[in-house]
Amino acid sequence: MKLIILLLAAYLLGSIPSGVWIGKIFYHKDIRKYGSGNMGTTNTFRVLGKTAGSVVFILDVLKGALATYLPVLFGLSHSINPLWFGVCAVIGHTFPIFAGFKGGKAVATSGGMLLGYNPIFFLYSIIIFLVVLFLTSIVSLTSMIAAVLITLSTVILPFVAPGILPKQNWLLTFIALGITIFIFYRHRENIQRIKNGTESRVPFGLNSSRKDK
Repeated sequence: MKLIILLLAAYLLGSIPSGVWIGKIFYHKDIRKYGSGNMGTTNTFRVLGKTAGSVVFILDVLKGALATYLPVLFGLSHSINPLWFGVCAVIGHTFPIFAGFKGGKAVATSGGMLLGYNPIFFLYSIIIFLVVLFLTSIVSLTSMIAAVLITLSTVILPFVAPGILPKQNWLLTFIALGITIFIFYRHRENIQRIKNGTESRVPFGLNSSRKDK
């Protein structure tokens, strides 16, 4: 029963619609009615600005991290892999009960899951994301490429850089692969815009000044 309650708590943590609540409380805007219509970090930056976007990013990461750490806090880490709690938070973020089951694209909260599981691997993943973003200046494309690279890293790093990821964890690889597939699915409209050359760019990186069609 304790396990079920904590898994449910992880889902509810993930379900907290940070972007929606911050938009409504502090800006009197429902960000789902602006920009891409998404409640995640990128659309929050686009609609509400840097401050709100940064806060939403931090909250979305933290809810994934806290959810993943729940079994450690309550003495269950010996009986179940904490990653399953992170998965529940990711499911909550993408299908939030507090926002009509229409949520974000799983990127920030998935990062939070890595933070709760292995902070060093999380920092490694952030570096990958920032490097790819610098090269592309497109958040959606960066999210997809970074997800692939991080998934591959779960297989390679235990052999070449055990200081980052000390042991092989096939559950981590399996979950990372599943999340990567889901991220590609949630970005299918972005993929079409990337093909058309109309995807939005951020003012960061080598292609930030490139004009969209």
